[in-house]
Amino acid sequence: MTALVSRTGRHQQRYHTGYRLVAGCIPYRYKEVDGCNGKEEPVLEVLMITSKSGRGLLFPKGGWETDETVEEAAVREALEEAGVRGDLQGDIGTWEFKSKRQQSDLNPAGLCRAHMFALEVREQLESWPEQHSRQREWFVVSEAVGQCQVDWMRKALDKWVSCLKIRQGATTSNQGQSFI
Repeated sequence: MTALVSRTGRHQQRYHTGYRLVAGCIPYRYKEVDGCNGKEEPVLEVLMITSKSGRGLLFPKGGWETDETVEEAAVREALEEAGVRGDLQGDIGTWEFKSKRQQSDLNPAGLCRAHMFALEVREQLESWPEQHSRQREWFVVSEAVGQCQVDWMRKALDKWVSCLKIRQGATTSNQGQSFI
């Protein structure tokens, strides 16, 4: 089996109107837990990873490159940084932020525009490209909100969960799912 490796370098990085373009996702799963009524109930969990600096938790994201779609970039980042594979379930939105780490000749102000998606996790790998520089952990949403180091990622999580709750109210197929 071929070893998985992370892409490196900025030679294929996309830029648009002064912004470095970034793609990321909120990996999620439903885990069965014992409910109050003695039956198992599905609880929504999200996967967070440590930043490379080790200060705080965030969702997988990284540069969107010229040879891939934004969706492909989001899926690649989830595999490289968090070691998960799955299916994109929706576009959450776009957020703009500044990053001192991303300042360069092409982007002196460090401006970034992140496209975020929801990724339903189907497989969690034992070995992945950034396993030695990142830790990963599953959280219920209420815990993830408090753990999230980055304000715009917290807003993305809030928006996505709000959309889920609206959809849950519109359909009975998700009846009984807990978000907190």
